[in-house]
Amino acid sequence: MPPTSSVSSTTTMEKSDPIPSAKPTANAVEPNTVMAADLERASLAQDTTKDASPPVTAPGTAPSDFPDGGRAAWLVVLGGWFAMFCTFGLINCVGVFQQYYVQGPLSDYSSSAVSWIMSTQVFIMTFCGAVFGRLYDSYGPRYLLWGGTLTYVFGLMMVSLSSEYYQFFLAQSIVGSMGSSAVFNACLSSTSTWFFKRRALAFGIVVSGSSLGGVVLPIMMRQLIDEIGFPWMIRTVAFVFLVLQLIVCVTVKSRLPPRPKPFVLAEYLEGFRQPTMVLLVAGFFALYLGLFLPFTYVLLQAEAAGTPERIIPYLLSMLNAASIFGRILPGLVADMYGRFNMTLIISLLSAILCFAVWIPADTTAGLIAFVVLFGFTSGGFVSLGPSLIAQISDIRVIGTRVGAALAVQSFGGLIGSPIGGAIVSAQGGKYLGLQLFCGCALLVGALLILGARYTLAGLKMKKV
Repeated sequence: MPPTSSVSSTTTMEKSDPIPSAKPTANAVEPNTVMAADLERASLAQDTTKDASPPVTAPGTAPSDFPDGGRAAWLVVLGGWFAMFCTFGLINCVGVFQQYYVQGPLSDYSSSAVSWIMSTQVFIMTFCGAVFGRLYDSYGPRYLLWGGTLTYVFGLMMVSLSSEYYQFFLAQSIVGSMGSSAVFNACLSSTSTWFFKRRALAFGIVVSGSSLGGVVLPIMMRQLIDEIGFPWMIRTVAFVFLVLQLIVCVTVKSRLPPRPKPFVLAEYLEGFRQPTMVLLVAGFFALYLGLFLPFTYVLLQAEAAGTPERIIPYLLSMLNAASIFGRILPGLVADMYGRFNMTLIISLLSAILCFAVWIPADTTAGLIAFVVLFGFTSGGFVSLGPSLIAQISDIRVIGTRVGAALAVQSFGGLIGSPIGGAIVSAQGGKYLGLQLFCGCALLVGALLILGARYTLAGLKMKKV
């Protein structure tokens, strides 16, 4: 970046509201404001501190320091893509587990009780970001990647040996999800250190791995269950994940050096002093309440609606195939026209689809139309979420900030599917109440995202 641009950006950043940042290291000068690390935030700041002294960014945190490309950066994206294929890719297959457990080893339990296994898996995977994000800031991604890989594969192997409810719960929902959480948190945080202008696009490419996993894995799992049984299917998946995770461990690294520091609870809460952060995280919580309901129940709904047996296994694959484009294209548009703007649009569209397409869909064609459209619009949630947090945060504490946000929104993933299952049971197997709940949750999430955007730019039509 030319010197004149640096002077201009520094002048703009003098006007921002001071926000406490992380404690300085021995070799770095802390910026007077967190906004010094993000030009997008500086452009939205108001002139409230006219007498502030010019801030100095710490080494590597100025916008011009982000390479936004290059061999090392794109290798991190590649590794992150494989990581998301293995972690959230399996999360996108919750419908396969739900269907198998209800019809097989856990047939004595209600659909709502079984759904706690998958919803707790989502909860642990996202909630542990509060811990792993902090470990990432202090020690970097290496130990998280290797330790998470071994724990994840071990958990899946234990699932293959399970036969009782508590065994599936411990292996899949606790052990396996803790390992996958360490991996995906390390990859998302590492990606954010390499990209600034192309951050949403980079995140979109990374998380599209989970969508492809959601296309390939359901078909693969159903075929293997029929041919070699559930236990060996899980073992096969675990071996495939082990190979892919070895690629992740050697390609993903952080651009910034680790900054070891003691645990301070207040640093998790610091971001919530910002109204934008509070509204944003509340919006993510509401979105997660409804996000996984179609993934979890669309196969069971298709069976109840009389969908041909040959089509049912491919519904999740259709949903996730559309999600590949829904995770990359919105990220590309978001970098050009605003990440808050794009997140608001896809949230509203997802809610509208629940009301206008999912509820009236009582045929196979209607269900296929819904899963394809919902897959596209909902695909951007995972990719754009971390980029929004990074946009309003100091990049040097990105792990802690993203982890705190994930911890809150994880409760939405925890209770969403069981609530949906309870609604279906209360309505005697009908899905109208679940569909209404899903649509309302997504609509509330969109309104809260709108509120977060309002705190930054009001109602002005501008890039946010």
